[in-house]
Amino acid sequence: MRLGQQMKLSPRVIQSMEILQMPLADLEQRIEEELESNMALEIVEPKADEPEIPKNETDRPDRELTITEGGDAQDDFARLDNFQTDQPDAADNAFDGPSRQVSDQALNHRVSAGERDGKMDAMAAAPARQASVSEQLHEQWSLAEMDTELRAYGAYLISFIDDDGYLRTPLDEIAKQAPEPLAEMAGDRDKLLEQLPWVLEEAQLVLEPTGVGARDAAECLLLQLDAMQQDPDFNEDESTDDAIETARWLVADHLDDLMNNRLPKIAERTTLTIDEVKTGIQLLRRLSLAPGKRLAPDRSEPIIPDAIVEYDEDNDRYVAYLNDRSLMNLRINREYSEMVRQRELDKQGRDFVRKNLSNAQWLVDAIGQRRDTLLRVIHAVLDAQREFFDYGPESLRPLPMTQVAEQLGVHVATVSRAVSDKYLQTPRGVVPLRRFFTGGIQNDAGDDVSWAAIKAAMQDVIEKENKAKPLSDEAIVRELKKRGIEIARRTVAKYRDQLDIPSARMRKTF
Repeated sequence: MRLGQQMKLSPRVIQSMEILQMPLADLEQRIEEELESNMALEIVEPKADEPEIPKNETDRPDRELTITEGGDAQDDFARLDNFQTDQPDAADNAFDGPSRQVSDQALNHRVSAGERDGKMDAMAAAPARQASVSEQLHEQWSLAEMDTELRAYGAYLISFIDDDGYLRTPLDEIAKQAPEPLAEMAGDRDKLLEQLPWVLEEAQLVLEPTGVGARDAAECLLLQLDAMQQDPDFNEDESTDDAIETARWLVADHLDDLMNNRLPKIAERTTLTIDEVKTGIQLLRRLSLAPGKRLAPDRSEPIIPDAIVEYDEDNDRYVAYLNDRSLMNLRINREYSEMVRQRELDKQGRDFVRKNLSNAQWLVDAIGQRRDTLLRVIHAVLDAQREFFDYGPESLRPLPMTQVAEQLGVHVATVSRAVSDKYLQTPRGVVPLRRFFTGGIQNDAGDDVSWAAIKAAMQDVIEKENKAKPLSDEAIVRELKKRGIEIARRTVAKYRDQLDIPSARMRKTF
């Protein structure tokens, strides 16, 4: 036996922390799922004559989630215990998977009220999943006119093309992996291997966009140059044809020097001038090194700012308000909540209604905690980073999360969850909230400078350099020192990589 102390988090506290960490888009999706499964929840659209809620105020008292190492979370657990007393089904049932077994009385009540399930309508109107790169290539191949053997060989070959559009697996390996029926169709695997180069050539002609099926970058570019030269709309004059031939020469014989920006070396080894080499490069920039990406589904999600920061000229300050009007109108369905008191409702239906009410109340409460905590963190950022909003990224100051956590009286993990994947729409553009939390150094004047501000200063130095004589990392160190920022050369190299800025040799223009 052992005597000890343990802190156990209620399942509801864990779910509240998860909701706090969710970005706005994920939270809206979570609410959509709950609205679909829980009849006790509803979103009420504000009426035209209803006054707007002030941007810098909330409709709830401060009820942020406070979990600290020192045991200061007693209020939160007391609040949870009180709610569990009032809603005994809430502690164990909410979000454990919606119950699909509803009594006929509860279901008929909703249907008889004439309600329309807007969420189901939205799902029915949602666009279908876009086909993958492989699926699109197979569909193109299936529509081409060809004999049965070629169609079978090509379909098998296309299965090895990756999402960039490249056939990176050697043909001999493809032949070894061929299923037995396919090998027997050719006679044996050796004869299949003899057929594959011809099949690949046919696939490169049939498949779009041009360049798909290439085995390396050079072949990919050459395929596109061939198609460009045969295009009557593009190849209109002799100068264009000369540029294509120059580009073909560069790709076939000097691709390595080209990729490393060694243009004088190319001119020295050929009869081309620097200007002719640059003309060929301009043409190559119109081509794609990953043609398959043009077929790939667009998975990029638009950034939805969780809060909006505006400048209040009258009071010379920045104010913030949350971008969650739809969440603020989430409430418990009053008619549904009254169903639990109906005597004609059987026990199964009453238990189902009570469970949904508990789930709905917990979700509304967790969203309220999220709003309050997020607003308090944002207000702390506005106070600490005022110079960023006035002057830009180079004025960012070091701001540890521990400092904000102590200021708000919450655990640092709560601050970390509050800023995770959150964005602010500011007069300086859309900025990740986590960007304001960073370490730093002191400059020569004794002021604190954040690492983000140092990166912004370094980027500004590089943007203003003479591109014909770009600055080396050591020269960048000297330029930053003139601005009062002293860092090592290896730090400059590390920040260049993080900012995706090439080396001086690759930035040089001729």
